[in-house]
Amino acid sequence: MTTKEKRLEQYTLKYPQEVLLLDIEENGEADQIVIFKGFSSSLMRSTAYDPDVPVFSEQATIKSIDRAQSPYSPDNPQYIEQGISWETMEQRLTKLGL
Repeated sequence: MTTKEKRLEQYTLKYPQEVLLLDIEENGEADQIVIFKGFSSSLMRSTAYDPDVPVFSEQATIKSIDRAQSPYSPDNPQYIEQGISWETMEQRLTKLGL
């Protein structure tokens, strides 16, 4: 499990009313990750059944993070905040002790 991924999963355990949507780039390929109640899943490729297998590596670049209300509906997402940088989110996680 990557440190970034684990910290974001911990955030969603602390705030189960939120879903995090990440736009990432890894090895030159774009991916979209959803994190909810401590679990990560790719919306663009298969995700391992084992929750201990990371969905993205520590080397992946997090382009942006959106916070949405749970339950998440792709057809009608209720955004709380959009376009958060990893640096901003990392500061928030640190303040929360995550």
